[in-house]
Amino acid sequence: MLYLLDTANITEIKKAYDLYPIAGVTTNPTIIAKEKSDFLAKVLEIRSLIGEQAMLHVQALGRTSEQIVAEADYLRQKVGGNLYVKVPVIPEGIKAMKLLKQNGIKLTATAIFTPQQALMAAVAGADFVAPYVNRLDNVCGDGTSVVGEIVQLFELYGLPSKVLAASFKSVEQVHKVSLYGGHAITASPDIIEQLLKHPLTDTSVEQFIRDWEGVYGAGKVISNI
Repeated sequence: MLYLLDTANITEIKKAYDLYPIAGVTTNPTIIAKEKSDFLAKVLEIRSLIGEQAMLHVQALGRTSEQIVAEADYLRQKVGGNLYVKVPVIPEGIKAMKLLKQNGIKLTATAIFTPQQALMAAVAGADFVAPYVNRLDNVCGDGTSVVGEIVQLFELYGLPSKVLAASFKSVEQVHKVSLYGGHAITASPDIIEQLLKHPLTDTSVEQFIRDWEGVYGAGKVISNI
């Protein structure tokens, strides 16, 4: 499982990278716009922070294949590193994926809501496909089951593409995606933090400290007893 952070907030990225095994950062136009800063400067700041080897997923905005290809080339030149260009699964987006794959640009197919969208994107050359779990749940769909079906299709046809599940509102959704064999998830910082939360864990740690300090004294740790 790969854990990615779905944000463009530098403070959140620094904290998550310090604490958790984060493989990269994903952004989209909405996330970038929330930061109210220069687009390229923000993306370059993220790249500088996470390093050249970490995955950085940045979305193209064009609605024609020509526009998407031009944006992807621009991003590769300006941002570099382990970059994935996010392309929506519209017809012009699929066309762009075919062209960009020939040029060696790594791709993440985004705005996916059905297994067939994911399958076509994978055949067109997408390295990752990003189904929107919670958005499907919000329209009476079953986002985690869709992830499972996509994983099954990729295995059935021997496709190298991986599932990068997105749009989460609960730990339970992340857990189900894990059980279905999703290869990666991208989630907001609060969801990433909640993956470790459990009151019994906190209680256990507090009990360990009380028992230890009862014998060795407050503030003592193994290295200074």
